[in-house]
Amino acid sequence: MNDLIESAETRAPVTRRNPLIAAIMSAALPGFGQLYNGQVNRAIWVFLIFSLVTVPLAMVVAAYLPAPLMLGVLAVSVLLGAGVWLWGIIDAMQFARRNRVCRKLPWQTSGLYTLVFFLCLMVVLPLIVSYVREHQVQAFRTPSGSMLPTVQPGDFIFANKNYNCPNCWSSVKHGDVAIFVYPDNRNWHYIKRIIGMPGDTVASQDGVVSVNGEQLSKTSLPGEIIEEQYQNRKWTVIGGETEDFSVTVKPGHVYVLGDNRGKSNDSREFGQVPLADVVGRARQVWFSKNQDGIQWSRLGRVLSPERVE
Repeated sequence: MNDLIESAETRAPVTRRNPLIAAIMSAALPGFGQLYNGQVNRAIWVFLIFSLVTVPLAMVVAAYLPAPLMLGVLAVSVLLGAGVWLWGIIDAMQFARRNRVCRKLPWQTSGLYTLVFFLCLMVVLPLIVSYVREHQVQAFRTPSGSMLPTVQPGDFIFANKNYNCPNCWSSVKHGDVAIFVYPDNRNWHYIKRIIGMPGDTVASQDGVVSVNGEQLSKTSLPGEIIEEQYQNRKWTVIGGETEDFSVTVKPGHVYVLGDNRGKSNDSREFGQVPLADVVGRARQVWFSKNQDGIQWSRLGRVLSPERVE
């Protein structure tokens, strides 16, 4: 059998590798230049390592690392991905230069190269990105000021998606800054603060919000920054002129309010939100830009409520 294999390879036509083609193919898709060189195993490893250290690693870092480390490690993961991509280009080019004369294997055809390219680019990478977005972490941009002062217009935030689901690491709690499906248009995501859990009584009198009879703040003055606290968590809001209300949260629902109380479309308008529609918890600002430019002071800002000892 070995003799038959060797003779088949011996009969393969002799060709010449082009280092420039190897470099261009690797630039287009990590590992693609190694495939052109006939290094199938190396091609697979280069592609897999690049795929895992870019989107998945960066997103998992954003979801699980301590907040102060997030930006630094995220930058390292981006540099690592760029380094793997650049190394793949140089490696493919150097191998092709050292081994210009070679025998063209039967599978090295333009049709197979095209198929592999589109499978990796249009199927494998999108599947990896989709899994991370659905189950680990997703990036969102905040266009409005309804969550001032916590979240500002132009903030790009990471939301932890390993949240509010069976076997997830964390569950919904009072004070969480949550991402949920907007009840009146399921194509949209909204961001608000969880104020009431199932069975809670949420009320507001003269702008002061209470949960189960416990006031979250002492006073509420329109336009003033106010500190609210429930149990062992606290956060800041902007007071606003609001109508008094009292509502009991239905089973399987939550009651949400914007931190900018006078300028927020929240449960006071669209009602209670089904718990099943809460898809993530806002964790940290990773970039911020408004009409004045990049807001450097916002980068790395943690959005979780402060714990009160």
